[in-house]
Amino acid sequence: MRLGLATSKSRPVREVVRPEPRKDERKDQSMTDHAVHDRIRKTIEGNDVVLFMKGTAQFPQCGFSAQVAKILDHLGVPFKDVNVLEDTALRDGIKSFTNWPTIPQLYVKGEFIGGADIVREMFEAGELHALIHDKGIPHTTHG
Repeated sequence: MRLGLATSKSRPVREVVRPEPRKDERKDQSMTDHAVHDRIRKTIEGNDVVLFMKGTAQFPQCGFSAQVAKILDHLGVPFKDVNVLEDTALRDGIKSFTNWPTIPQLYVKGEFIGGADIVREMFEAGELHALIHDKGIPHTTHG
């Protein structure tokens, strides 16, 4: 990084000029994103219900993740929990995979459902149970 000087009428102003990433750095990042997205895709395809969360279902590390895990438990839905705190590339990758900025993220039968607010609203309206039922996901709580 280098500092450049720009001038204004009143006084010099410092501008921070950041170098562009080299082509090989962009390529490496793209390859990393691709590998992480492949891993995410395989996890989603290999499980009926997947919750990308901070922490685990047994030990959530954030209130929003805990809330979604609790909703799924209440419905009796078995789900794959993926702790994004264990891997920075995964935590960033899940956000770019869905173009959704927050965690947790819930997937049902390969479909991105949403984050904590959406899942909670769907649960309260009975829509989450209906979705689980319509997708043929085994669960113990029925309507």
